[in-house]
Amino acid sequence: MNSVVLDGVIAGPRLGELEAAASGSSVQAPVPLRVTRPLSVLRRILSFAGPGYMVAVGYMDPGNWATSLSAGSGFGYSLLSVILLSNMIAMLLQAAAVRLGLASGLDLAQSCRQYFSPRINLALWLLCEIAIVACNMAEVLGMACGLGMLFHIPLTLGVCITALDVMLILRLQQRGVRYLEIFIIALVGMIGACLAAQMWWLHPPLAAMAQGFVPTTQIVMQPGMLYLAVGIIGATVMPHNLYLHSSIVKTRRHDQSEGGIRQAISYATLDSNFALGLALFVNIAILVLAAGAFHRPGQPPISELQDAYRLLSPLLGTTAAGTVFGIGLIASGLSSSITGTLAGQVVMEGFLDIRMSRGRRALLTRILALIPAVAVTIWFGHAGVGRLLVLSQVVLGLQLPFAVIPLLWFTTRSKHLGVHAFRPVTASILWAIALGLIAINGWGLYVIV
Repeated sequence: MNSVVLDGVIAGPRLGELEAAASGSSVQAPVPLRVTRPLSVLRRILSFAGPGYMVAVGYMDPGNWATSLSAGSGFGYSLLSVILLSNMIAMLLQAAAVRLGLASGLDLAQSCRQYFSPRINLALWLLCEIAIVACNMAEVLGMACGLGMLFHIPLTLGVCITALDVMLILRLQQRGVRYLEIFIIALVGMIGACLAAQMWWLHPPLAAMAQGFVPTTQIVMQPGMLYLAVGIIGATVMPHNLYLHSSIVKTRRHDQSEGGIRQAISYATLDSNFALGLALFVNIAILVLAAGAFHRPGQPPISELQDAYRLLSPLLGTTAAGTVFGIGLIASGLSSSITGTLAGQVVMEGFLDIRMSRGRRALLTRILALIPAVAVTIWFGHAGVGRLLVLSQVVLGLQLPFAVIPLLWFTTRSKHLGVHAFRPVTASILWAIALGLIAINGWGLYVIV
């Protein structure tokens, strides 16, 4: 079935149909049927909506929940500043990924394969695969915890059940990218609604929240806070999302003139920033919920999702609080597992130029995540899940520079993007961010180890 292009923009591309032979991406668009009727500005913006939400769900996965839960219950509102700063960085970096995909026609992995040596490519691919496995492990454990909360399913069995979401991913891919995007947007709305309800029941103190957005030196000097700060950065700015976004943004066709590319970049960046704004609300809400409900002087922090579920209802004074928490957790795990699997496809095909069927790649990604998840649940039970979730986000934080530096290498140099490369002032800000991420990761390793 052909998709419709209104004023040069695809409406409803299919993932399974081939674009141009040179594309090589696993997220592809069909040959369009052109319609000359022009679009209004609003409809143009809406036609680019979707990829941002596919990426944003990675910023609200179960790893984020566990990290923000530990941060809020252990240190109150103090780490809200890290969440805000991380989200602002994420907006800038995802905008860079959008620019690369639309201006060059190549995603980040394809660009690396074209311009870097085979050894560098192999190293970058392995590091990105580690990040994807860590993220998928967090999603598997989070979904299993949610299933246990609501349906009393044993944790190990719940981990195995999560493998079934691969069938859902494949079915949605067969229907088309628009169906996949609509499903993701619905899950994002469900997550937001669940946390909005929690905020309504909690009534957090606004003055204490506002103070938490002011950064303090204590964050980088205290090992426990620094460990969680690195985890928050890894949970908020996910390295594999940069690869994914630079690929799926190409499912929107646009006028290939200089003005058309610039307009497409603007609309796609607007979509990304709006979706990441929703992710910012979710992450703030989780930390505020943990700080308001569980942070008590002299009491140990709540690090396990199961403990949070059990304690929320009596603390917030409503029996629905725990159920809503479990529903939101399952929705976050399911939505982020879909985008994690897509990222795995993009990374493997882009770096190695290896074509693997969606089913095989999805099963491989899930199996690599299931092995450590099952081992942890058998050995530690619920007691080890929270710590492993936080650790997975720290791993993501440590991997981040290896995705950011190649991204900026391509988007800040006119050699690669021509007139669409970032201007010197913006490029300087982005490189300063990259150096800051490297510095905080290095300092974090030094203090923690």
